[in-house]
Amino acid sequence: MCGTFGQYQSGTGDEPNLIKSCIAFAVRKVIPADWLNDRDQFLYPNDEWKADREFRNDCFAYTLFSNNIQSQHGVNHWIPFTESEVNARSKFKSNFMTDFITGKIERTNGDLFSNGRKTKKLIFSPEAKAVFKVGRKLWMHYHAQPSININASLYDIREYFQGRNDKGKMNNKSNDETYNKLIGDLRLALKTLAAKIGPKVYEYGFLRK
Repeated sequence: MCGTFGQYQSGTGDEPNLIKSCIAFAVRKVIPADWLNDRDQFLYPNDEWKADREFRNDCFAYTLFSNNIQSQHGVNHWIPFTESEVNARSKFKSNFMTDFITGKIERTNGDLFSNGRKTKKLIFSPEAKAVFKVGRKLWMHYHAQPSININASLYDIREYFQGRNDKGKMNNKSNDETYNKLIGDLRLALKTLAAKIGPKVYEYGFLRK
């Protein structure tokens, strides 16, 4: 896949820039490049995506569980669950993401993570809910382990269980079979969600043949 993607995600409008950024990420990732589509181009989309709230929230859910954010680089604002939902031992440094999902974050042109006027609560499709369901089980399993990072991201959780080889590369699997099943279930749920998002990537003109 080649070409340039329009700068719609940083523009103005009613949709929070976080959602727009998640759409930009998701439409890039949900369709694997192969010899049939490697010349398809990412372009500025038509406006039909703006009326499709389910599509927007699907992209948000996909991005939330597909990123490589690491807590070592700063406060992890991407924890998709509350402390009580995953039986965390102490309070997270940031509850931004769950506040955003439940409609408690201000839409502002300033600091993305500031509080204030409420946004709308996000309503998710069955496919997105399935991702959250297995994701929660994975976070709960992590928080049941000893000597963990309370503010761990998904990447941190993977690193904890999978470890690294002598070359510093993360191992493909873990010795923890429960983790292996949960991460496999999460990837399968994400694959199902990606298959739902994919056709709309072309329908809305993000990607064109």
